[in-house]
Amino acid sequence: MKKFDIIIIGAGLYVCGKGTSGYGTILPAIFEWKRHNNNLGDVYCVSTSSKSSKELLQKVEGLKEKTGIKVDVKTYPENDLKNHDAYKEVLKNSKNPGCAIIAVPDHLHHKIAKDCLENGLHTLLVKPLTPTVEEGIDLVKLAQKNNLYGAVEFHKRWDKSNIILRDKIASGDLGVPLNCWVEYSQRKTVPTIFFKDWASQTSILQYLGVHYIDVVRFVTSATPKRVMAIGQKTEIIQKGINTFDAIQCIIEWEMPNGSKFSETILTSWIDPENSTAMSDQKIKFIGTKGRYEADQKERGIRLNTEDLGVEHINPDFCMPYGSENGKIQWRGYGIESITTFLDDVIALEEGQKDLEELQVQRPSFQEALVSTMVLEAAHKSLAEQSTWQNV
Repeated sequence: MKKFDIIIIGAGLYVCGKGTSGYGTILPAIFEWKRHNNNLGDVYCVSTSSKSSKELLQKVEGLKEKTGIKVDVKTYPENDLKNHDAYKEVLKNSKNPGCAIIAVPDHLHHKIAKDCLENGLHTLLVKPLTPTVEEGIDLVKLAQKNNLYGAVEFHKRWDKSNIILRDKIASGDLGVPLNCWVEYSQRKTVPTIFFKDWASQTSILQYLGVHYIDVVRFVTSATPKRVMAIGQKTEIIQKGINTFDAIQCIIEWEMPNGSKFSETILTSWIDPENSTAMSDQKIKFIGTKGRYEADQKERGIRLNTEDLGVEHINPDFCMPYGSENGKIQWRGYGIESITTFLDDVIALEEGQKDLEELQVQRPSFQEALVSTMVLEAAHKSLAEQSTWQNV
């Protein structure tokens, strides 16, 4: 297959890290994919300002040095002005357009993904698919119309602890599902510093909790039937950011055989800055014959240093590991979810897979629409005094 270009839209925390700290997840994944693949042409990284572009190029140079891998990266915008439509210039000028990876605020997903699909690009979106069902359906139809692959980067589907849960449910070891309990929270600096410009246009359930809506869909193949949510606005709103501190959501799911179970998701955005990880995440799943529990923050590594104090390290998500030649390799389910998408695009273009196959195997736009349906119902419940809402 001829070489094809990757267009990355967004230059934030998940793409390349924050400021001088870290390298994010998407850029390391591109470098790791290049390590084993000769199909990569140019990589276009699009932000909204030349300042972000310059910082991103510094990260690229750092990755080249650390990995020993050469990736040709071009950044936009090139001038000193802010340009929120810089990605449109890249869509027109890319010589060998192959796919787009979009990592922008939630409320921009529909607009930018639509532009990418209309320009003939297979498209990967960071979660969620869209904030509304109407927008999500539009993207599903547009991808189908143009015979393109659209997927959402629900990386927890590649987390081995969730794959084990899926297999235990499928084998019957846990019996008939009864209930699932999830706790997922982040430090308060996420909405008040990192995402302060757009945190008021999302919610902790939409930005973070959606992962575990998709996890339950993934491990059970169940269908959501109704939703109820309760939320609190106490602390973050005092900083001028109108978003929930915490949301508790109950979802009633129906299994393919007709049995029903509940999922309770406890989400919050106000963990203290000295908490031992950026995210605290736990899941319990109870059936008639057994119980599954996974602390997905405390994975057996506890680091204590003078500079940072106590940290819990997740070695399974996106970690750099040294090799015998002194170079670094990034590994983890955060890397794998992105490289799998790129492999799927190649397989599609070479006729080794078809879209119908991927609709079932992956978190496609159509599959991710299920989570958006739950989100919309939950937000409606919050707006209507926590009443139950049908999905």
